[in-house]
Amino acid sequence: MPIEYILLGASILLLLSIIASRISGRLGIPVLLLFLVIGMLAGSEGPGGIYFDDPQLAQSLGIVALAFIIFAGGLDTTWGNIRPLLWRGLALSTLGVFITALLVGCFATFVLNFSLLESLLLGGLVSSTDAAAVFTVLRTKKVHLKGRLRSLLELESGSNDPMAIFLTIGLIYLLVNPTVSVVNLIPMFIRQMGLGAVMGYAMGKGMILLIKRLRLEYEGLYPVLSLSLVLLAYGATTSLGGNGFLAVYLAGVIVGNSDFIRKKGLMRFHDGLAWLMQIAMFLILGLLVFPSHLVPIAAVSLLISVFLMFIARPISVFVSLLFTKMSLREKTMVSWVGLRGAVPIILATFPLLSDIPNAELMFNVVFFVVLTSALFQGWSIPVMARLLKVDTPFERERHYPIELVPTQGVDVDLVEFIVLRNSAIVGKSVVELSMPQDSLVVLINRNDQFLVPSSGTVLEEEDSVLALVNKHNLSEVRAIFLKQGKSGET
Repeated sequence: MPIEYILLGASILLLLSIIASRISGRLGIPVLLLFLVIGMLAGSEGPGGIYFDDPQLAQSLGIVALAFIIFAGGLDTTWGNIRPLLWRGLALSTLGVFITALLVGCFATFVLNFSLLESLLLGGLVSSTDAAAVFTVLRTKKVHLKGRLRSLLELESGSNDPMAIFLTIGLIYLLVNPTVSVVNLIPMFIRQMGLGAVMGYAMGKGMILLIKRLRLEYEGLYPVLSLSLVLLAYGATTSLGGNGFLAVYLAGVIVGNSDFIRKKGLMRFHDGLAWLMQIAMFLILGLLVFPSHLVPIAAVSLLISVFLMFIARPISVFVSLLFTKMSLREKTMVSWVGLRGAVPIILATFPLLSDIPNAELMFNVVFFVVLTSALFQGWSIPVMARLLKVDTPFERERHYPIELVPTQGVDVDLVEFIVLRNSAIVGKSVVELSMPQDSLVVLINRNDQFLVPSSGTVLEEEDSVLALVNKHNLSEVRAIFLKQGKSGET
């Protein structure tokens, strides 16, 4: 096919996917599910008629896409939020994934004509949750969870892919080599996770050092530099026998929680790149599946999906969080927010390429499970949050018409403060705040209207104040705004 037709088709599919993102909020389902449906409609059995049956290409593209998506997830992970929840998140992303795979695998032996290892492999394929799907629903449906629930879900869904990948690769290794014992997986696990953690830390620190020290002549080369470093982190770690996805995630966490001049620009770039990768990945996976193959296995796949949602996932969550002080409602909410996404479908291409028995059936079952999980759990997350009373009023993120791009030698930052009700500064003018000489109120958001303040502008309750603050005086400025109540700083 001529390249111009390929580019035309790709551009149309991308445009349709972007337009679909506007519809997802009204439908209450993850936008990524719509990307998948668009890919199916464009496939050989849909109106698009595009024939695509290349699991090798789909897997290769999926691995590259996942590396960038997981790195972007690491960039958005705030260490201060997840540090108190670290052991809970690690328990969910390791023990929880293992229990889910084990339970689904045992159940699959009863409903499918699979051996135990094949059933466990199927369980491993669907054992991880999808961060993008979860938070797309929370954002589009304007759901805000109480306490640190959101941070815990963020940590779990961002870090549980490496365990699912290890289980998949390990079980395929056992199926391909029947004489090998399960005990052989223990050193493989230690090597993969250990090397992944070490390489991730080293690459994260190396990325920061290079970005800070390497003075490139052209600003546009810094995103290219970060791209090469992400691929280097994954490729080098995997070549050494480590878990490349764990390395990429840890590198993203380290970079995202460090301060450097071009951080905002790089984070925006990787956020956009992650969306592009997700759209492309779901479209390709949608093209790869044949809808007619899903119909014969719909009933058994639905049984597995229901078992996963209502039994396997809750048991894995409650066991993993057994010794925590979380309430029953919070644990129930965590157990329900377990949407499956692109990772299980990409992992399902591994058995196809390894000539595992029943590999095609596995792929179709996994695809169906992802569809039903996103469809049924996606729309119900806001409802469950309200029923369990773990939601709080949604605070819309404010976007200001100005921003500060950090520059070397300038030790100031733009900080947002909220004027709390009954605060001591309500009714005072800007000049009466007695701000330090090197700090300045530059903008006020009042009832979604932006005001450029003068010295005589009087502050009102719930004003959002954007101040240019010297980092050395941040505590002093914060004390001015927080004489009563809790900090509204973002």
